[in-house]
Amino acid sequence: MRVTAKEIATALNIPGNYDDTVITSVEFDSRLVQTQSLFVPLAGVRDGHEFCQQAIEKGAVATFWSRPISQAPSDLIVFPVADVAKAFQQLAVYYQAQIAPKVVAITGSNGKTTTKDMTASVLSQRYRTYKTQGNYNNDLGMPYTILHMPDDTEMLVLEMGMDHAGEIAFLSRLAQPDAAAITMIGEAHLENLGSREGIAQAKMEITAGLKADGLLVIPEQEILLKPLVATLTQQIQTVGFMQGDIQGTIILEEKEQTQFKVGEEQFTIPVLGSYNVMNALIAYTLGNYFGLTTTQIARGLATFQLTKNRTQWLKAKNGADLLSDVYNANPTAMGLVLESFAQLTLNGRRLAVLADMLELGPDSKAMHANMAAFLTEAYDEVFLYGSDMQALYEKIKEGPVTVHYFEKEAKPQLISVIKETLQPTDSLLLKGSNGMGLAEIVEALQ
Repeated sequence: MRVTAKEIATALNIPGNYDDTVITSVEFDSRLVQTQSLFVPLAGVRDGHEFCQQAIEKGAVATFWSRPISQAPSDLIVFPVADVAKAFQQLAVYYQAQIAPKVVAITGSNGKTTTKDMTASVLSQRYRTYKTQGNYNNDLGMPYTILHMPDDTEMLVLEMGMDHAGEIAFLSRLAQPDAAAITMIGEAHLENLGSREGIAQAKMEITAGLKADGLLVIPEQEILLKPLVATLTQQIQTVGFMQGDIQGTIILEEKEQTQFKVGEEQFTIPVLGSYNVMNALIAYTLGNYFGLTTTQIARGLATFQLTKNRTQWLKAKNGADLLSDVYNANPTAMGLVLESFAQLTLNGRRLAVLADMLELGPDSKAMHANMAAFLTEAYDEVFLYGSDMQALYEKIKEGPVTVHYFEKEAKPQLISVIKETLQPTDSLLLKGSNGMGLAEIVEALQ
């Protein structure tokens, strides 16, 4: 980015005599501040104002300031603001308006990060494209993404996450997307939203800021969305298998790639799973909407790279294959990955580590127990980890699959048993909510 102090003051209606000092980056973590940065002292565990000196030492030239102005540092350009977070968001709105990229917004209970990665890869075949980095998808992460896009960006792909109703509506109104997509309606955040209907309504908030002539892409099979889109005036396109406006047919599914067709055109994605083909169909639809050729879309899908810990194949230290899908989990997503993993042709045994799925509300134990339907005889051994996974253990412990159960406090023991059990020819799936820390197990096995 490249804005002046005078521009920032004008954009935020801050009175005073500000000069043309150039600011080239915005950071709220003082450790990431560089020369010519604007430091944003957000309130967290500690008040960000306490880190201004570190920001100065790193090269910051300016800061927002919501404390008494008499306490402001004398060696920084100071922008007095009532609310640092709101000023940060307002600056993002200003900067986005100056760059004026086309904006794509993506949300969903599962698959939104993968779909974001696919969509950005597709659009980058024709446009200078920037996307949400990592999981910066909330009311602070999204403005951060916007303020870090290069000033020649033509397409901005934003992931929008949420825990509660109203959060995505805020993000959508801030970003004003030209196109939007909902990947799926699962059970994540049932604890806060009460029902899958409530989740569907929360995801539909992505249309709150959608341009009047914009596009919304949704899965054909998500029946909870059907009544919610009925009154929209924007264009609606649906994707699905043998149904919907854009229909996909899977041709081949292997460990590290899946091939599918749309009409007579063939596409390859470097990941397994029919659920990832659904994500690819969304990316295809968005690419088509923005004028890409079939060749460009195919190249973008074939070469996209996943954000870390999303359906990622890794190697254990002893040579075993690890399928790490440990960033997030809900029953729909866990069932899909268990189903896909069970159908793969593998040389050795098929094992799984399943951890608690968080924020499912009062029916959480029953939802965990329902995963028994996906643990067929294709699985040789299963390791269950967490308090709610005990319900699944009780349901399958007398079945054909060898099963082990570990309480949340027993992660060291779990790692030890996996290491003792895992053979070089095995394939091991790891799936659970991020809060269960399965990434630590992945790292311990490598």
